[in-house]
Amino acid sequence: MIKDPTVSVSPDNTTFNTDELNFDDFQLEDFDTPAATAPTLSAERDLSFFKNIPVTVTLEVASKEVPLGDLMKAGEGSIIELDKLNGEPLDVKVNGTLMGHAEVVVINEKYGLRLIDVLDTALSGVGK
Repeated sequence: MIKDPTVSVSPDNTTFNTDELNFDDFQLEDFDTPAATAPTLSAERDLSFFKNIPVTVTLEVASKEVPLGDLMKAGEGSIIELDKLNGEPLDVKVNGTLMGHAEVVVINEKYGLRLIDVLDTALSGVGK
């Protein structure tokens, strides 16, 4: 058995002698700059794995908060005025988060959307 000179062990193996521990032997200055010791990531990561993850894209026409009592009075033919003007771009949301704005188009008898703008914050962190 090799005895470590920095550790004193009593017969019951529960005593640690801190007087014999020399902290000068440790190079603690390396911990002052965590960015320097962190591994650097390649500028070009392979993101192909993420390309197959399904997300939900929603085109939100408009919204309006109404009291539940007013909504309970609504019936067939009732009109609820929304908060967006005719012709304004519609909100495009991905999994509930605003991605940008778009307009409605019809392609082959189906609705679609034409992106007008994409928010920079929607793509921040992708590929970094």
